[in-house]
Amino acid sequence: MPKTSTPVQIGLVFGGDSGEHAVSIRSAITVLQGLRGGENRHRYVVVPVYIDRQGRWWGPAVADAVLESGQPADEQALPQPLPPSGFRSLPEGTEAVDVWYPVLHGPNGEDGTVQGLFRLMQRPFVGAAVLGSAVGMDKQAMKAAFAAADLPQVPYVCLQANELEPSEAREQLLKRIEALGYPCFVKPANLGSSVGISKVRNREELEIGLRQAAELDPRLVVEQGVSARELECAVLGRDQLKASVVGEIRFDADWYDYETKYTSGRSTTLIPAPLPDEVSQRVRRQALLACEAVGVHGMARVDFFFDEEANALWINEINTLPGFTDQSMYPMLWENSGLTLEQLVHELVQTAGQ
Repeated sequence: MPKTSTPVQIGLVFGGDSGEHAVSIRSAITVLQGLRGGENRHRYVVVPVYIDRQGRWWGPAVADAVLESGQPADEQALPQPLPPSGFRSLPEGTEAVDVWYPVLHGPNGEDGTVQGLFRLMQRPFVGAAVLGSAVGMDKQAMKAAFAAADLPQVPYVCLQANELEPSEAREQLLKRIEALGYPCFVKPANLGSSVGISKVRNREELEIGLRQAAELDPRLVVEQGVSARELECAVLGRDQLKASVVGEIRFDADWYDYETKYTSGRSTTLIPAPLPDEVSQRVRRQALLACEAVGVHGMARVDFFFDEEANALWINEINTLPGFTDQSMYPMLWENSGLTLEQLVHELVQTAGQ
């Protein structure tokens, strides 16, 4: 990122045309607090940019109002007449942005699309570049990269939505999925925050879960369900990545779904996770290997399953723009590793590159 004695202008991009729009707003509020807190208030000038649900980009006048309310913008309250959906140009007030800081979750933000725009603009940005973002977003590509790196994963089946059309091949596919055993998890390949995921326990639920996931994404993944502890590790850096302490998520729900993740009191975090040192070191080592396999730098949160009885560790997924809400593991893991929120976002800005 540019070295200057004057405050650096940070273009904070949030919202987005995805099912995780509301989570992005909450994450952006936390990042904004970090960028405007402590010493950062002298280092940075934040220029907020809001992407509405139709993909239109709005400058500080609209973005500030969304951050203040914490709610998605009502289309009736946006400046009229509304421009066409999708990106057309950068909004007014962003001409002097030095570094772009995307706080976007899901498709059209976390998947390399916005990162490609920043690359075309030849401006530095926080987080993974195009390749790491794209591979980390698509669970099929991500699993292939992990498999190539010999990182252990639970058994899974990848499929395309068009394979669900009635045919003899479809029946063979369903039998191959059922060989994973019940319960299993049906997932759209390109959504996060557990959006569109179903836990299925029989053929009927499997059929329903596949149909629901196929409405959200043409690429699907079905994973074997395992009885295991859920561990998470945060990664930070550019040329030299470092891993945080390991955290654990515990919850009373049947599984860690969207509502459990983002409803206060529905889950408990243990940081650091109560684990033997050897297991913690294994998690941290594999988190760094996962970033290397996918081509990720800047930041990531890597999630694992751990079977204590069998001493088995499986990598679940990598998140290249992890949640940054006040309930999110990424900032909490770094806080317990010695970085305040202000220090964390400062270090993240320092990792910005093209």
